[in-house]
Amino acid sequence: MKRFIGVLLLGMVALSATAKGRVEAFTVKSALLGVEKVCSVYLPEGYDPAKRYPVLYLLHGASGTHRSWIDEGDMLRICDETIAEGKAVPMIVVMPDASGEGPRHNGFGMGYFNVEGWPYERFFFEEFMPAVEAHYPIRAERCYRAVAGLSMGGGGSAVYALRHPELFGASCPLSGALDSMAYNKKRHPAYMKAIADNYTLRVLREQSDEGRALVRTVRWWVDCGDDDYLYMGNIRFYMAFREQGIPIEFRMRDGGHTWRYWQTALPDVLTFISVGFANAAMAE
Repeated sequence: MKRFIGVLLLGMVALSATAKGRVEAFTVKSALLGVEKVCSVYLPEGYDPAKRYPVLYLLHGASGTHRSWIDEGDMLRICDETIAEGKAVPMIVVMPDASGEGPRHNGFGMGYFNVEGWPYERFFFEEFMPAVEAHYPIRAERCYRAVAGLSMGGGGSAVYALRHPELFGASCPLSGALDSMAYNKKRHPAYMKAIADNYTLRVLREQSDEGRALVRTVRWWVDCGDDDYLYMGNIRFYMAFREQGIPIEFRMRDGGHTWRYWQTALPDVLTFISVGFANAAMAE
């Protein structure tokens, strides 16, 4: 089966090793937040607005912006190469902005959850995703939609898929901030409260039987370095899923909480979600 899927992926890409995608900015005007939020969008080589593409929502970490995966994560090259090598299918990658106020982007407004006066999670699902998917030719079925992220974005990607499993076919937290006890207590108080209120294992425990059944249909991939200070939260997350009988892929490799680690993880994420996209295409 794996060999067949690999052949299918190669057939779906049919690209040369010199394939080049591009990144462009897209702005969403938010009534909920009262501001305009800019995101970065990766479009694969040969992008054709007349076609429909699967999508990956790729979330940045604390003190980052929608440009972090591009400027520090080298995602443009990684996506181009992984697709050109036939290890991933052509997809649209959307990088939202969850930065906060201040020169280090870590003040009020940082994070993927709702806080008083800043309902970011509502914005993401009620305004941001609908605007992006109306503007770009993105397939609407959940099996063609994935979410991933690093650190703070890893926590966001886990909670988003736990809370909205009807929207995502895959979730891939990388070095995820999955344990509220691991956070720097010096961060903005509103951010710290949001983290406590959205602790991943609490969100999992509060699932209804129907919701937990749907969570089991999400394809889960968790990756964290063995020298990462967030390693224990990732292990607890994995163990909780195993105890609940929820299928999950877990990787712990040599490395820490660094961009180099996340750069080496991204190709595996792209391949993992592409297998899901390919399985969905085979079922049509």
